[in-house]
Amino acid sequence: MKRLFAIILALLLTFSLALPASAAELSTKGSQIPLVLLGGDGDTLYDKDGNYLFQIDDLGHLADGSSKEDLLRSVANVLQPFLLQGLLLNKWEPYYEALEKEIGELTKEVRLDENGNVTNGSDISKAHRDEVQNNKSIDKKGKKGYYAYQDYKFWYDWRLDPMEVADELNDYIEAICSVTGAEKVAIVGRCVGCNIMLAYLAKYGNGRVYGFGLDGTSSNGGEFISEAISGKFRLDGPAIERFLIDYDELGMLQVSDFVLATVDLLVKSGAVERLDAVTRATIYDKVVKGVTSALSTSTFFTMPCYWGFVRAEDYDAAIEYVFGEPGSEKRTQYAGLIAKLDRYHTEVVERIPDLMQGLAENGSNIAIVSKYGFQIVPTCESSDAIADQYASVKYSSFGATTSTIYGTLPDDYIAAREAEGKGRYISPDRQVDASTCLFPDYTWFTKGARHGNWTRTENELMYTVSTADRQLTIDDFDLTQFMVYDAENKVMVPMTEENCHTEYWTADEEVDHPTSFLQKLKNYFGALREWFRQLILVLKEKTAKQAD
Repeated sequence: MKRLFAIILALLLTFSLALPASAAELSTKGSQIPLVLLGGDGDTLYDKDGNYLFQIDDLGHLADGSSKEDLLRSVANVLQPFLLQGLLLNKWEPYYEALEKEIGELTKEVRLDENGNVTNGSDISKAHRDEVQNNKSIDKKGKKGYYAYQDYKFWYDWRLDPMEVADELNDYIEAICSVTGAEKVAIVGRCVGCNIMLAYLAKYGNGRVYGFGLDGTSSNGGEFISEAISGKFRLDGPAIERFLIDYDELGMLQVSDFVLATVDLLVKSGAVERLDAVTRATIYDKVVKGVTSALSTSTFFTMPCYWGFVRAEDYDAAIEYVFGEPGSEKRTQYAGLIAKLDRYHTEVVERIPDLMQGLAENGSNIAIVSKYGFQIVPTCESSDAIADQYASVKYSSFGATTSTIYGTLPDDYIAAREAEGKGRYISPDRQVDASTCLFPDYTWFTKGARHGNWTRTENELMYTVSTADRQLTIDDFDLTQFMVYDAENKVMVPMTEENCHTEYWTADEEVDHPTSFLQKLKNYFGALREWFRQLILVLKEKTAKQAD
């Protein structure tokens, strides 16, 4: 009898241990729930005849096949009237008009019209459109017996109004439910795809949503856009350096050591700071709105999708900066587009907390991944925010409390959190407090994987949580709430105090923004010495090549 009892106890213990272990296993296959995957922006655009037009990842090829040299030439074409009529004669309007016209010629095939509509037949590829249509009639579980992560990818024209694309997504989801017999689907989105998902919630509710995954979203606010087009421009020299280092290290841009040394010298000498100060004191107020408006309407801001990244608190200022004051000629010209932007702002952006809470109340599984470890685009006021290059953790996590890149959360703050029993939500690098997120237990953080690097671990996490038979939390996985990207092996590992410093640069506030004259002098001469060293290396290399 005792032996039987022991066997039963052992089996119970084995089962109880195996249950959480199996729940913690990440996977992208095995679910009986269909998953709809929405990528971000950048799907290649083609003209109505199927000829290549544009791809975000290749900004060297613009609308008409132009190169970067064409873009520079177009900018140069407007510099002359800018200098002559603007600076000398205080006449700025011709400059704005010339800038908008020149840049607009390069992007005319891909930007939208005054109503935010496509007028020339440009679209994503026919193959992707056909894939979406074909998926509506195929139960992809098939012989394999499960729905995989990429089975039902939803391709869409990322330029359009998310509220319009939400109609396409609704048709897609209804068709998938019909062909598979599923009552609900999991929906996972990246970047711009999250805007579409939130628009879908606003228009069609959460009745069909089994799970909802947001990876690297800027839907709650993306400073790189929100601040740039609402007048919160800031020229931060050290941030520019960090941004260049990130791009160089990631292989996204080749930046020589001499160029970096030159930028550093300009920063340490105070040239960048003085330029920013002089500009603000003289022409900034006169120029910034006009230039912002000209660049916006001649490039990406006729595309409603990008307005989804404008924070609620920046929206009114952004509309004024781009389209002018109420009653202006430009407001009238773009009335149709503005109406779409207003609708998305009112029905989605201002309701995001309620839409997300509604998912939880509906019993839908929720997974959020927030990324950081990189310099945010350095032309916005939030240049010291911890971010993934485009959005800060504060917004992409829906409310985490963070330090800046220059330090950690204060000791007394952390002590208070620990006293409240919330110390487990503090990241090992002491930069993030997840306890203030909208969903602290359903939000994960990855450090060292840039915004557009959708890692295998993230994909598996999104899939596993959104299709699970219950709401999985940070306690259900061997991976901790805070993870670090191991670039060499291309996997995520739990963050520790030892491996958490993944940045390619060191942020030192005393070095970047010294308060004492002696420190400024020391920084300057250090930068000057390095500049000369790099110059000598460049000259030696050039001499060696000539000798060969």
